[in-house]
Formats: sequence, structure tokens, C-alpha cells
Amino acid sequence: MQQRSSVGELAEQLRRELDRYSPGGKLPSSRALVERFRVSPVTVSRALAQLAAEGLVVTRPGAGAFRARPRTPATPAGDTSWQEVALSADGAADLVPRTVDASGVTVSLAAPAPGVLEFNGGYLHPSLQPERAMAAALARAGRRPGAWTRPPLEGLPELREWFAREIGGAVTAAEVLVAAGGQSALATALRALAPPGTPVLVESPTYPGMLALARAAGLRPVPVPVDPEGVRPDLLAEAFHATGARVFVCQPLFQNPTGAVLAPARRAEVLRIAREAGAFVVEDDFVRRLVHADSGPLPRPLAADDPDGVVVHVGSLTKATSPNFRVSALAARGPVLERLRAIQVVDTFFVSRPLQEAALELVGSPAWPRHLRALSAELKTRRDAMTSALARNLPELALPYIPSGGYHLWLRLPDGVEESALTAAALREGVALTPGRPYFSAEPPAAHVRLSFAAVAGTGEIAEGVRRLRAACAQVPGNPLAAPPRAL
Repeated sequence: MQQRSSVGELAEQLRRELDRYSPGGKLPSSRALVERFRVSPVTVSRALAQLAAEGLVVTRPGAGAFRARPRTPATPAGDTSWQEVALSADGAADLVPRTVDASGVTVSLAAPAPGVLEFNGGYLHPSLQPERAMAAALARAGRRPGAWTRPPLEGLPELREWFAREIGGAVTAAEVLVAAGGQSALATALRALAPPGTPVLVESPTYPGMLALARAAGLRPVPVPVDPEGVRPDLLAEAFHATGARVFVCQPLFQNPTGAVLAPARRAEVLRIAREAGAFVVEDDFVRRLVHADSGPLPRPLAADDPDGVVVHVGSLTKATSPNFRVSALAARGPVLERLRAIQVVDTFFVSRPLQEAALELVGSPAWPRHLRALSAELKTRRDAMTSALARNLPELALPYIPSGGYHLWLRLPDGVEESALTAAALREGVALTPGRPYFSAEPPAAHVRLSFAAVAGTGEIAEGVRRLRAACAQVPGNPLAAPPRAL
């Protein structure tokens, strides 16, 4: 028989053959399956585990695998319509409704259909992830003494020390909490700093996941416009004065979605304005490790230049590794640190110790700086490939800012082009886009799309994706994008 190397293929073959056995009947031994299909014992074990997870077989240690007995018929679905009344009544007294629209988040998390190019992805393509280094780190972490005991609630001291050094300035390990990913850390910060029903200032446009977090906490996001130099201090001061807000959430480095970096002259202004308002600045430093090879020296985190405890800093390893490597840090100074710690303990207890140990192994290995250097070079290559392809095929799209970090471009559509029509046409052509509307907490000034260049396999897919996007534009009638591309 021809060799099968795929766990999925073997599982499918065994699935088709299950009818040969009566319920409770014994399947061939693992050794027999190895010889018949010419696969490794590990492949057989994983295929049987997949069928067991599906409820099709039952495995018994030392006895083998058996066809599962028929399942008990499912209980008829009940009537859940009462929940509409209960959920609506529960929010009737809320100053800000807590209904959450997660569509802006799920668009970058959902796996694309086969053949669809992922210009909407929010994470690195597997080819860009340090898979071998992460696997080795996990293996070494599992063998560390005490790796499976309960960790300190604040996180492993060595990992907190590493995050503190990464932030810089006078930040110490005692001012750092290890959290389970940036999204979890942001949720903790918002709950700690702003009571339900109050406003929270946000950049406009900004990350849809943060807007969803704010609304889920009963907060009212108030937009403060961003330009190519970051948030505008004059409008930030006006927003604090007009709303009485006590929290401002920002991404000073390679802002999502614009890619802007907060200008040096504005950094101290933002901190001064927040301090005078008696407010906190939540610094979401989410892509510091996704710098492009042509970037100059990066500015320090705002937290490194903040002696007064204005900044609550969020940093993460996830974007530079894998969506599954959910290790991040919250850093704060003063009494607010205890509130952050209390909320995190109540919500999650602590971050898995083996994962923290793996993070320590990874960032302490020689593979880590090598990965960051290779990633920096590849991100620049991909960014240049996408900007060049857009200039050739879609010069009508406005690209006001080309970032030197991050994983995406932010494009303004010509007047008359509807985001929904373009994204639907693009999906029909086999390329998934991220519409701009979910990035605005109020009415957007224009239509936009965000294009990711990190979630696809390489520059070939980038070129093909832009070509498909050009074809999709031709399907949207009555706008400038329906015309053929200009020759350069």
C-alpha cells in the first residue's frame, strides 16, 4: 500500500472502514495499522485520538481501540426565546449598553475558506513563526524542576524581570504582572481604571478589539483623531475637558490600523495632558517586535519615561510568535498595581506555569534574536511587495502612510466606493479584506480597508491577492476603481 503521512488522511480512511465493525468491536492493533498503512506509530496514535475526540472510537490503555456504541439520541432543543427579555431587562438600567459586536475582531480571527488569500489576518503566517524554537522551548520548559507546580500569582520573577528590562527606564520586576495575552491584559486594565457608565478616550481609528472590550465593560468610547504623527494633543486635551474621562487608550508605536508612530514632540505632551486631567494612559505596545529592517531606532515605551504612574503598559509576545503563545505583561506604578493584580487574580487566577517557563526558554535562547532579525527583514520585503503591487494595480487607493513596523497597510477608498461592496466582491475573487468601519467608534470620515501582508505565505500570494483585488474592484460599479489600471 502507498505510504500515508497525513494524520487526517489516515483518520478519514479509518472513519470509512468503521462500518466493518459492530458497536464495541475491536479495531486492528496499532502495530497492524502501522504495517498496513506504512506510517509511524505517532501518526496512528494521533489518528485514533482524532476519532476518539469525534466520539467514533473508544481507546482503552493496554486493550486497544474499539468502535464506539451508538450515541443516545439528542434531547430536543428547548425554547430559549425567554433570554431576549431577560438580557434586555438586565441592561435597561445600564448607562451604557453592554451588548457587544465582535465582528471587528472575528474578521481577523476566522480561518479563511480554502483558496482564499488572507489579507485580513492579524497574526504571522506559520512560515514566519519560530515554530522550531517554540517547540524546543516548550520541551525544555516541561522538564524544568517545578514546571508543573502553581506559579506565583504575579508571574514568574524571571519573566517579570525580562519584561521590565524590555520596557526600560526605571520600571522594575515588582511593577510587572504576567498576563494571558494582550487582549486579556487590556480587559483587566479597563476594568481596573474606569467604572461602568463612564467615558474612555480612544484613538480614532483604533483596534476593534479594544472598542469591543470597552463596550463589554459598559464604557463609552470617545474618539480622538490620529494623524501620521499619532494622536493630536490639542484634541486629546479637549476630549478630557469635555468628557471628564479618566482613561486614554493608545498605541504609540505602529498604531493599528494607521501604522503611525507618536512623534517625539507629542510624547511628553500626551503624558502631561493626562497627568493634568488626573487620568491614566493605557499604552498598548502590541507590535514592538514587528519592526521592519529599514526602521530607525525605536522610541522607548511611554512607560519608560513616566515616573508618576500615569501609564499602564501592556506588552505581549504573541504577535511576534504565534496566536497560541499568549504571554503578555501589565506594568504599572503606584496603588493601581494592586487593583490590576486583584482583578487579574479574580478573572484568571494565574497564567499557566509551563507557558511562562516556555516564554523564558524562548526569549533566553540564541534562536530568539535570530528570529527577530529574520522577521524584520521579511516584513520589510512583504510591505514593499504590497505597496509596489498596489501602486501598479490600484493607484486610485490612497496610502497616506507607509509604516516601518507592524503587519498591515491602511488605505482610503475613493469617494463613492462602499466598503461592504468591495469586501464582498473581493471575497468572491478569493481574497479576504478587513473593512475600515469597525475601527471607528463614531461615524468614519471616509471609507477604508486594512490589508495585512503577514498572514499570507509570501510575496507571490501578495501579488496574486492584489491582482484579485483589482478584479474585485471591477465588479463594484459606479466608482473609479472599475476602470482598468494605469500603466506606469
